This record gives sequence, structure tokens and C-alpha cells, in this order.
Amino acid sequence: MALLDFIRYEKNLTGTKIGCREGDCGACSILVGEWVQGKLRYQSATSCLMALGHAHRKHIVTIEGINSDNLTPVQKAFAEEGATQCGFCTPGFVVSLTGYCVSDNVNDGSAIDAINGNICRCTGYKSIQRAAQQVQTVMDTRNQESAVSFAVHHGMVPDYFLSIPERLAALQESHTLQTSDDARILGGGTDLFVQQHDQMTEASWQFPGHQDALRLIRKEGDICVMGGAVTVSDIAASEIFRYHFPGLDRYIKLVSSTPIRHMATIAGNFTNASPIGDFSIFFLALDARLTLSKQGRQRELPLRAFFRDYKLIDKDPGEIITEIRFRLPSADDRFHFEKVSKRTHLDIASVNAAISLRMSGGMILEAGVSAGGVAPVPAFLPKSSALLANQYPSPELLETMIGSVQSEIRPISDARGSVEYKRLLLSQLIRAHFMELFPGMAPSFIPTH
Repeated sequence: MALLDFIRYEKNLTGTKIGCREGDCGACSILVGEWVQGKLRYQSATSCLMALGHAHRKHIVTIEGINSDNLTPVQKAFAEEGATQCGFCTPGFVVSLTGYCVSDNVNDGSAIDAINGNICRCTGYKSIQRAAQQVQTVMDTRNQESAVSFAVHHGMVPDYFLSIPERLAALQESHTLQTSDDARILGGGTDLFVQQHDQMTEASWQFPGHQDALRLIRKEGDICVMGGAVTVSDIAASEIFRYHFPGLDRYIKLVSSTPIRHMATIAGNFTNASPIGDFSIFFLALDARLTLSKQGRQRELPLRAFFRDYKLIDKDPGEIITEIRFRLPSADDRFHFEKVSKRTHLDIASVNAAISLRMSGGMILEAGVSAGGVAPVPAFLPKSSALLANQYPSPELLETMIGSVQSEIRPISDARGSVEYKRLLLSQLIRAHFMELFPGMAPSFIPTH
């Protein structure tokens, strides 16, 4: 059952609205509070794409759980800036922005980014942006005080939030989620609820995300090890990723919206096997390896061998991706991810691409090149990758590389573009990789025709 339906029809909390049911509009936004590695964390989520089982041992906050006798600073900002008209979308905006106020990420000035998963159909966005900026001025005054404590003291959320850590701690010890032995395994479910809503609500599921070990990101020497339930937002907040991938913030902004990033798992992106899965492309370039487990047995295989054909993967029923491993780029190495979609942000890719280069003394020692939207599966391009090995970057190498890429891909015309358009896009993305990674050579890479 989708959490949205439980909230509205079982709990009669109708402030959470039914909009698109595809995670695009944000009318159904809620907050999810949970223990993560011994710490209470709140994040926004779209309840239309969240299975009820994912609420296990968590604090679910609807707009009713934010309201108090007086307007909160977020609600007051919306009223003062005229940021509401019909009001249908307003609860979702208020919840998402309040989620920002109780998060640990308030010092990056991203209040507006916190509502990037919410759509308004009638007010216009300038008044909403002004309301978010007004909230940001309050959050800028927070120093070392804990997020929840600051939010309570400034009336962002009611006093009862201060009791949640103790209440959640008790739940961790006393409640176990019961599932059947033949239950299917569900990561975030953000794509499955869109594709198969009716089948999802009738099936029996297991929720591995409740296992703390599957949410960890750690470093072993130059190897990064991630649990299978790590989300996009976990990666975005990881100090390991932020250190080794300087462009991480730009890459993350190309992937979905804030509430979807909070829910979507990397392993789920792999097993969904979409030919344009953003993180499938990201980790194909890095030559990630998977550990799959079932009833105590484990096996490993490269991600590059995981995708067999369209929506067909090398995974047995009941197997779960428990770990993802890859070698972290060193200070000399280069990595870049690019994506083109019909909208700049918050959209599915028409074509996406990633490149990973091991470097020494200006020479490319080893390369990994991947692309999405140009084959039945997320595509690793072995010939083009091998072509770059033991070469120095040059305009000539780039043009040879583009020719090789074109010989390896097999795009088809679909709703996201024609064959010719996708081929052109990928060529331009390869140029963009080189222009970004070797900026001193960029003018030579700009086509003259």
C-alpha cells in the first residue's frame, strides 16, 4: 500500500494531497524521521511512491503534524509573500521547506532547492522563492544548535518533536517487521510505483533498507564500499564522495528531485535496469563490482556484466545486492558525468554519459566510458575505453574517440529523441567530458561546422 493512501484513507489526514501519483508534483510531500547510524535525521519524501512498509520504525510527519496554534515561520512567509492561490500545492511546499528547517543541510543556502520537487499550477514561482528566501534568513542564524532543537525553539515545528528521539529509540528495540518467505525485495520503489502501482499494492515485500549495514558508505584503502540500500541523498552527503568527486553537487542536481533522491536507492537503480539509469551509467564508468546475497550465500560480479538485455539482469529471484565496491579516483585521476533531458533538471535522460580516467603524468593509463539511452541496456563502451589507454589527451584523440563511440552504440528512435539526435547528443557529451576535464584544450574541441 502506498503511504499516501494510508495517510488519507486510514488516518483521514487529508492535508496531504493526491496529485500526479508519479512523484513529480510534490502535493503529497511528507517528512520522514529515522535513526541513521545512531542519529535522528529528517528528510522530505513523496508519499505516493513510498510503500507503507518503508514507514516501519520511522516518524511520519504530515502537514497536520507541523501545524500549531500560530503560523509557523514557513507558513507565515508563504502568507506574507502571497505565495499561495488555490492552495492545493501549499501543504506540500510547506512540508518540504519545513523538512529543510529540520535537516542538517541549512548552511548551504539551499532552501529553494529543498522545494525543487514541488510544482505550483497557478501562483507563479517568484513569490514562493521569496518565501523560501525569507525562511533562509532565519536558518542562517543557526550555528551549532541541533537541527530539531533550533526548529522547535523558532516555532518551525511543534514541541513534541523533542520527544521523538526517545520514542524512535524505543521502537528500534521493540518492533520487528514481519514479511513472508516468498516476499519480493523492495529498495526505494520510486520507479516501480509509477510503472506497476496496482501490482505493487497486491504483492508481498521485504524492506532491506531497515538494515543499518545496508545504509553504510565506508572506505577501505582506495576502495569505497556501499551498502545496497544507500540512497542518492546518502551519496550526496557522504564526505568520501564529496572529497573524491569534486563535481558531485552538479552531478546530483541532474538526478531527479530532492524528495526522490531521499528515497531512491543505488542498487534499485541497477536492478530496475533502465537503459538511462543515471547511477547505472555513473558506476559503469567506475567499474563497480556487486556482491549479491541469498540465504547466506554470496557471489560477486562486475556491474559491467550485470545487464544482459533490455530489463534483463544477472540476478536470481530472492538475491539482494548487499554491497557495491569501486576504486575511488585519486587526486590525479579524472571523472565526469553529463546528462541531457527535455528539461534541464528533474527529468529522465534522453542521453547520459560518464567517463573515468586513471592518469599519470598527463597520460591516460586506463579509461572507463559509459552511456545511457543509446542501447537496450546501460552501456559500457569497451572499445572506446580501450582506445584511450596509454594516450595523451589531444583534439585528434577526441575525434577518434567520438568515431569509436558512434560505432559501438545502438540507439533507437523513441519519445526522447530520434536515432540521429541521440547520436549527436552523445558526441556532444563526449566533447563536454573533455572540455571539462582538460579545460586548457577546450577551444580545440569546439566544432567549427
